Amino acid sequence: MSRFTPVFFALMTLVPTAGAAEPNPEDVKLAAFFRATLDEDFRRHPVYATQQGNHDHDDRLDDLSPAARAEDVKRAKELLAELPKKVDYARLSRDGQIDFEIWRHSLKSQVWAAENTDPFATDPRTYGEYMSDSVFLLFTQSTLPRERNVANAARRIAYVPKVVEAAKVSIKNPPKILTEIAIKRTAGAIAFYEKDIYEFAKETPATSELTSPCRAAVAALKEYSEYLEKVVLPKSEGDWRLGKDKFYQKLELELNAGLTGDEVIKAAEAEADRVEREMYYVAKQLWSKLFPGKALPPDDATGRHDTVKAVLDELGKDHGKPEEIVQDARKTVDKIKTFIKDKHILTLPNPDQCQIIEMPVFQRGFSAAYLNPAPPLDPKAASLYAVAPPPEDWPAARREAFLREYNRSMLQILTIHEAYPGHYVQLEYGNRNPSLIRKVLYSGVFAEGWAVYTEQMMLDQGYGDGDLALRLHQLKFYIRAVLNAILDHKMHCANMTDDEAMKLLVGRGFQTEGEAFGKVQRSKQSSCQLSTYFVGRTAFYRLRQEAQRQQGDKFDLGKYHEAVLNQGTLSVKYLPELLGVKK
Repeated sequence: MSRFTPVFFALMTLVPTAGAAEPNPEDVKLAAFFRATLDEDFRRHPVYATQQGNHDHDDRLDDLSPAARAEDVKRAKELLAELPKKVDYARLSRDGQIDFEIWRHSLKSQVWAAENTDPFATDPRTYGEYMSDSVFLLFTQSTLPRERNVANAARRIAYVPKVVEAAKVSIKNPPKILTEIAIKRTAGAIAFYEKDIYEFAKETPATSELTSPCRAAVAALKEYSEYLEKVVLPKSEGDWRLGKDKFYQKLELELNAGLTGDEVIKAAEAEADRVEREMYYVAKQLWSKLFPGKALPPDDATGRHDTVKAVLDELGKDHGKPEEIVQDARKTVDKIKTFIKDKHILTLPNPDQCQIIEMPVFQRGFSAAYLNPAPPLDPKAASLYAVAPPPEDWPAARREAFLREYNRSMLQILTIHEAYPGHYVQLEYGNRNPSLIRKVLYSGVFAEGWAVYTEQMMLDQGYGDGDLALRLHQLKFYIRAVLNAILDHKMHCANMTDDEAMKLLVGRGFQTEGEAFGKVQRSKQSSCQLSTYFVGRTAFYRLRQEAQRQQGDKFDLGKYHEAVLNQGTLSVKYLPELLGVKK
């Protein structure tokens, strides 16, 4: 999963396509229009500016008052109306038209979200991005000198009490689970300002200019935590379910792939059946090696399920320790990168700027791993592949289940997805695209679809030398993506209960109890994002198959992959046209 998400109502920029000797005048006009809005947007949204790699406002935080947020909504509506007046769509080059469409679609999505959801009122987690993430970024994804980052951080931290006050004014009746996660993350933020920040900043508390603002931030955050526990939590009776009508509307905007909610759920159900059968074929071949002398279960629905489960349970025993999960993830990298180079899967980024870290506590509670890419305007900064160990407050049995889920085979698939040649590589390519709008108006469907596509592709090309245990875990990881879409739909549209969700994930998905529990919680914390994995992977898989059919013996896998990634992280619906693949 990629954590990179544009800040709400942030305005974006566009630059003309590189390589054109005579830039299209209307493309230039479109670029100028975006450029004219960018500086003001960064001034209004310092955290967004930092996320995008602009460090002119690293010493401040956003105005999160209701009045400022209302002004953001107004600006988005005005821009949506002004865009076709400022730029003649018909006179744009096709590349310019695509960027125009991407930006217009983003504005429509922002307006829809403003009119149908209000995370500042219903999701206390929203404020964490400003309270702690905004400062964490200064020390992990900025190429400015350390001393300047420290000075900026000291000034930015001083705004944390104002964020707390804004939260108190705006938070109304959130769902209970979102308040509970916010409380845990606030505890992590307190620990960050009490201790961890000095390690990231390479500062000594006794002499650092961070010390005074950090103490004030800790006091404000402790007050905020108490407010969440005593005031917000008792009244947290909001419904996390989006409901079918809003879910379908949001899904079509999120996917931007010409698919309806009905089409997605129908396709996912059919694909889950197919992948279950494939998992059985693989598990059956492993049975005699893992259970010598023991008869294979009957070839019926129950027997096939029992076969897969027993094989996965046995393979899951090969795992590391909780405190070593990050180190274990690092061990997978060299082998994967060597294979990519030797098999000409694609050209890897050079220099490699991917850092594998333990996920900070104040960012946990949503997924087991994420990739935070180098920002578009500071592309030489580090990309962070973060892995979270099982929470210490989990019961011992659940922690063990988590480790069995992320065993040594699964960690390889995870690294393929998150880093090589998944999110990290794809987003490094994306940062090279000359269109800034394709860099910052990020398509989650493209990013997640590419990452899931690479899991099977790598094994199909020979990674693992035919290791059936690795193949079975790749299929398990993929059926997780398929079930994500089913879970997403049924949790928000069909009133699926927690027990029903657990049965789906543990039963059909063969997930351990710990992983399934986390995914159920995640489905309550978001809507529609879980569907992007399956929809995106389906688009990439079909595109690859069609390109190969049309090119025949001339098809070059490495060149094909690079051509795909060179388009930027844009809606997958544009890829056939841009790559010259006939539908």
